[in-house]
Amino acid sequence: MSRVFWVVFGKEILSFLRSIGLVAAVLYSFTADIYIAGEGIQITPRNVKIGYVDDTGRGISQKILSRLHRPEFLPPRRFKSQEALSRAIFDKEILVGILFDQDFEKDFRQGKKAQLNLLLDATAASQSFTTLGYLQNIVMDFSKPNFPVVIKSHKLFNQNADNHSFMALTEMLSVITLLIVILTAVVFVREKEEGTWDIMLLMPVDPKLIILAKSLSQVMIVMVGVLLALGFVIFGAFDTPMNGSFWTFMLLTFFYSFSSAGIGLFVAAVSKSTMQVAQLSIIIMMPLIFLSGAWTPIYAMHPALQFLSLFSPLRYYIEGSESIFFRGTEFIDLLPYFGGVLLLGVLLYWYGFRKIGKLF
Repeated sequence: MSRVFWVVFGKEILSFLRSIGLVAAVLYSFTADIYIAGEGIQITPRNVKIGYVDDTGRGISQKILSRLHRPEFLPPRRFKSQEALSRAIFDKEILVGILFDQDFEKDFRQGKKAQLNLLLDATAASQSFTTLGYLQNIVMDFSKPNFPVVIKSHKLFNQNADNHSFMALTEMLSVITLLIVILTAVVFVREKEEGTWDIMLLMPVDPKLIILAKSLSQVMIVMVGVLLALGFVIFGAFDTPMNGSFWTFMLLTFFYSFSSAGIGLFVAAVSKSTMQVAQLSIIIMMPLIFLSGAWTPIYAMHPALQFLSLFSPLRYYIEGSESIFFRGTEFIDLLPYFGGVLLLGVLLYWYGFRKIGKLF
C-alpha cells in the first residue's frame, strides 16, 4: 500500500510540473506577488501633496512648512485663497490643505491660542489621518510647550518601524492559504474535467490512500514555494530578521497547510469545474483572511467579529508566525498557536476528507 501511495504522490507532482500555467502561477505568487505587496503597500505617508494659504506674511508659518519635506511630503504648494485650496483638494491635486490664519503669528508670539486649520481629503482615509498625525507632531515639536515630561519611545520587535517586512510576510501567509486550497481542489476537479474520475474509482486502491496522497502532494508543492519565498523575497529582498526558530515556523506552516487542504477537499467535492474551484475558494477564503488580523488588528474589530475570528485557523497561523519572526518566541510559548492550528486543522481536514470520500 505504501508503494501505491508514493506512486500516486509522484504522479501528482509530475502532473503539476507539466502544467506550465499552474507552475507559473505558483512561482509568481511566491515571488513577485509577495515583493509587490511588501514594496508597494505604504502605511506611512509618502510623497503626500500639500497645499497652503498663508495670510500672515511672516516667518513662523514658513518655518513650519520647511519641516514638510521628502520622502513623506512633496514641496508645499501655495494658494491665494481658501476657495482655491478647497478646489485643489476636490480636483485631487493635493491631499492636505493648511490654512494659516491672519493673526496666527501674532497670537503665537503673544502666547495666545494660535489656530492652524487643516483640510483633508478623507476619501483616502488611511493616508489622510496618518498624515494628520505627522502634522500634529511637527506642530507640537515646533511649539515646544513648557511641559516637564519627556517621552522616550522604545520600539520593540521592529526597531526600524519597517512595514515592508511585515506586509511581505503577511502577504506570504495569505498566499499560502489561497494556493493550498486551490491546488488541492484542482487536483480532484481536473480528474472530473478530463474524464478520468471513473477510471480512478475502478482502481483497486483504497480511496483513503488516493485522497491522502493527492492532498499531501499539494502541501509539499506549497512548502517548496514557501522556501522560495523565504529565500528570495522575505530574507533576500527585504532582509527580514527571523528572531525565532526557522524549523518551528516550517512545522507550523506544514500543520496549517493541512488545515487549508481540508477546505480544498470540501471545495473539490462540491465543484464540477476549475472555474467553480476559483469562485468557491475566494468566497470561502476571503472572510477567513479578513478575520485573521492580517489587515485589521483583532482588537480593533467588532466583538462579534472577534469571536468569529477564533474559528479561523489563519488567525493562529499569522499570530504564531509573527511571534516567531519578530518576537523570537520560544516553542513552549507557541503552543496556543499550534493548538489552534491543529484543532481546527483536524476538524477541517476530517470534514473535507469525508466529503470528498463520499464521491468514491
